[in-house]
Amino acid sequence: MRIKIFLLVGVLILSIAKSSFAQPAKNNTWSPQKANAWYEQHKWINGSNFIPSTAINQLEMWQADTFDPKTIDRELGYAEGIGFNTMRVFLHSVVWGEDPEGFKERVNQYLAIADKHHIQTIFVFFDDCWNPNAKPGKQPDPKPGIHNSGWMQDPGRPLKTEADYAELKKYVVDMLTTFKHDQRILLWDLYNEPGNSNKKFKSSVLLTKVFAWAHAVNPDQPVSSGLWDMDLKDLNDIQLKNSDVVTYHCYDTPDNHEKLVQRLKLNGRPLICTEYMARPRNSTFENTMPMLKKENVGAINWGFVSGKTNTIYAWDTPIPDGSEPKLWFHDIFRKDGTPYKKEETDLIKQLNGK
Repeated sequence: MRIKIFLLVGVLILSIAKSSFAQPAKNNTWSPQKANAWYEQHKWINGSNFIPSTAINQLEMWQADTFDPKTIDRELGYAEGIGFNTMRVFLHSVVWGEDPEGFKERVNQYLAIADKHHIQTIFVFFDDCWNPNAKPGKQPDPKPGIHNSGWMQDPGRPLKTEADYAELKKYVVDMLTTFKHDQRILLWDLYNEPGNSNKKFKSSVLLTKVFAWAHAVNPDQPVSSGLWDMDLKDLNDIQLKNSDVVTYHCYDTPDNHEKLVQRLKLNGRPLICTEYMARPRNSTFENTMPMLKKENVGAINWGFVSGKTNTIYAWDTPIPDGSEPKLWFHDIFRKDGTPYKKEETDLIKQLNGK
């Protein structure tokens, strides 16, 4: 979901990978051997980042008044139909803060729906992308033709005192403790794109803390935070040294993406690409997804059903009148389940043996 395209800096990745591989496991970080054994128990992981088409952001997805299990059920049915087995889904601390027990009940309901469709879930806690200062209640209407016009950062507010972090710790520990043995959850993605929105190394405090909180709970599922910008060297180092499974984002061309895969494999851990596929940037299902399967790398694209998030529009190319772009940026299906490009869904089904 990045504003900035992923930058491939091979030498830097190589040096980080080597230093990370040499690091012994700390706290409850999994060993590479444990991580690879876990990965081998799963079919090839593939799917999308998911939010129902009726929700503009994480709050609208999860708040009681707008939680939409009917749409979630229908749209996860589209995913099952093409063989997707994993969806990456963003949580939000504001919803938990308003109603912890109700939020967990709705998360459980979502998991039951996903499980019915034979789909596991990657849950995301924190996020530095797009709009700050999330508030409960009615969420904004989409701005015509603007990508993710209503998506909210989490926490998206300045964290100045230990009390600020203490409340976030309660949230993370409560969610992890409640669902730590839940086999419907594939992985916990602790922090999406730390340092985005020009926060840079300021995000390192929360990033370090959320890894420590998760390691203390020690869930059955692995934990990770995905690399996304190789200029953020210090953040990358924290992510690599503390992730059980290496996750990353890459909207680059397939040749550069494959070079990145080969370098990240030097960590000796399984790889899951948790964001890719931006058609105008030459990151497509046709040229990237087969490569990821060949390399046994998990493939989670951004965007599923075109809806209120407006992710058919490019990050930096708004269409103010809201007309449909000639080439969709993200997303696979229209709301009625019709594929945007049938050749894409045919390929996905083929790769999944459907």
